[in-house]
Amino acid sequence: MKRHGVLELACLAFAMQGTLALGQAPAPQNSQTAVFATQAPLVIVPALVRTKGGDVIFTLTANDFELTDDGVPQKLTLEEGTGGEPLALVVVVEIGGAGAREFDKLGHLALMLESVVGGVPHKIAVVAFDSRPSLIQNFTTRSDAAAGTLVALLRHSPGDNGAAILDSLDFAVDLLRNQPPNYRRAILLVSETLDRGSGLVLEEAVRALSNTNTAIYSIGFSTAKSEATHYAYHDLPIQPGWIFSNKYPNPPHGCMGKDPEPDPDGTHDKIAQAYDCVTQLAPPLGLAKTAAIAATDGLRRNVPETVAHLTGGEYFKLTDEKSLDRSLITIANHLPNRYLLSFQPKSPHPGLHAITLRTPNYANLEVTARGSYWLSPEAVSAKQ
Repeated sequence: MKRHGVLELACLAFAMQGTLALGQAPAPQNSQTAVFATQAPLVIVPALVRTKGGDVIFTLTANDFELTDDGVPQKLTLEEGTGGEPLALVVVVEIGGAGAREFDKLGHLALMLESVVGGVPHKIAVVAFDSRPSLIQNFTTRSDAAAGTLVALLRHSPGDNGAAILDSLDFAVDLLRNQPPNYRRAILLVSETLDRGSGLVLEEAVRALSNTNTAIYSIGFSTAKSEATHYAYHDLPIQPGWIFSNKYPNPPHGCMGKDPEPDPDGTHDKIAQAYDCVTQLAPPLGLAKTAAIAATDGLRRNVPETVAHLTGGEYFKLTDEKSLDRSLITIANHLPNRYLLSFQPKSPHPGLHAITLRTPNYANLEVTARGSYWLSPEAVSAKQ
């Protein structure tokens, strides 16, 4: 089978998983796809490998990688030569709240869009958001059209004071689900760090972002408002009774770190704190539950950074126009130079799975990949 056929079927199988996980009816399948789908779940893991100096390495084989799923080693398959695959990109830009104050730093975003997508066939959509997302430019093959939309957007009056980041990412992910399955999928997010106004609960956000083969590249800037900080820590919606909720999240520097703003009802005794750390790093809590707690806590602290880590993308800080240029150049270099790894879980179970990917024989290499994925009960049944 040709390489493009394998990649298309693999992406289609994973896209079907995401559709089932969100409770939507799957599209009709032809006989070839149906046979392949019975082998589901198939988990796709794009990965970037760099030296500690930042140089991209693209000469490894499947045997050079080691992946565990909830601690269990998995057999990996490596798709060759995926850098030339077509790309579907959604550019998501905040125009409300703090976003409007950053317009002067975003002048080169439109100019460098062509470099970001590279020389492969591509489709680009543009989404703007404040308290709600809006599709400003539907998918187009013309980079200049998308760039023109961005230029016009940054000249318009700012939106309201909202920053519904999670709702907007969910909106972008849904747009990408309708793109051809052989397309690589990516989101370029430019936003403040704290969500203000999303209706999507944190657990649904983790689920939506963990069951899609979409890498999110985030460029974030500080919210810098105390009331927004209070909102993000205390008022982002949580599903009542969800087993992955953590009433007392860890301090920013780890579970044994000193919290600069300790919760009066939280743990302060060092022995008790050490015990809590152990339960978060080993059974009976489990790796998947630890990953879910880390994800929901991270979404309260810094949404763009956390979603980048969840999806295997990258996070950059926006400080000035030069920092934006450096970030976009890095993204343009990294997007086409990712390995496309896949595996079928040995012991699939519904819900969130924690995965780790490393190169055990190359201690000097750094691997960037998604840290989790979500399986629906339907996808697990397909395997069984």
